[in-house]
Amino acid sequence: MDLLFEAIDEDMPGAKWRRVFDRHWHAYSRWFIRDGIRSRPTYLASLRALRTHMPELLPAYEAIVAVAGDGDLEARFLSMWCPPVYVGGCSQAIIGGDKPALIRNYDYSPRLLEGTWMASRFNGKRVVAVVDCLWGVLDGVNEDGLCVSLSFGGRTAAGDGFGIPIVLRYVLEFATNTAEAVAILKRVPVHMSYSVALLDRAGHYATVYVNPDRPAEVLERRVSTNHQHGVEWARHAQTTRSVEREAALEKVVALKHDPDKVLGSFLRPPVYQTSYGRGYGTLYTAFYQPEDASVELIWPTARWRQSCADFTEDARTILFNDGDSAGFARPFKHGVTPQ
Repeated sequence: MDLLFEAIDEDMPGAKWRRVFDRHWHAYSRWFIRDGIRSRPTYLASLRALRTHMPELLPAYEAIVAVAGDGDLEARFLSMWCPPVYVGGCSQAIIGGDKPALIRNYDYSPRLLEGTWMASRFNGKRVVAVVDCLWGVLDGVNEDGLCVSLSFGGRTAAGDGFGIPIVLRYVLEFATNTAEAVAILKRVPVHMSYSVALLDRAGHYATVYVNPDRPAEVLERRVSTNHQHGVEWARHAQTTRSVEREAALEKVVALKHDPDKVLGSFLRPPVYQTSYGRGYGTLYTAFYQPEDASVELIWPTARWRQSCADFTEDARTILFNDGDSAGFARPFKHGVTPQ
């Protein structure tokens, strides 16, 4: 299995973003209406939700809908209001000390990852993020040094709310620090359960448990995997080794305050996973440093660095091996045959 990662730099949605849209829209539109088009909220309901909960994001939303063609279905999808349910993996750790960092593994199926790494300035603030649902955020950093990432919360509860990627987009566009990000996460409704890791340039951090059926909870936790206070979805936790991953990271974070030393645990089992065929393989490790608003995407054999101040467009194909051992990715520049 292979996956194209593409880094694009576009301040406002334009021709580059439209190419991403054209590449993925067929698959996204089928997923969005998989339960029937009437199962999704109307455009007016979606617009009303945005106006109520994230009004500052409306100009960017309208701009990106226009580039997508101003269609009704496209507008409903891009609002991310009450999307279909979906689950994933992921591990996160916040490291303190002299060089604070946020490290995360994104665990999912390579067939379902968009693979877009985007630098933008939708609202005047530079944001660099790995994108989901065409403009939402899986993890990212803004020019203020605020870093954010998500992991699935391990609960089957679902309700009226936004898909978490657009909420994290909102956080990076308008928050400057962890406290402001927490305030947003406490008031914006989400449709499923997630654990959101936050770290800012001053070293302030938080893990926020957001849920559709209970208030957001803010904790001084440095590690999160795919359960919150305890395992509520036993089958998912067992399949993704959520408890084992949490224990491994808790141990290393408690003993080591050097981000580079903690990083090694993300590149080894049980934190690094290779069950790509089952949808729980590690597709990339992201290493965020708020001091210089930088991020590296990392695989066991390569590192790819970007920052808000220095972002270079590029494309790389990542190869994945399915299995329970040595399923490492081999990155190489797109169009170049690997040796």
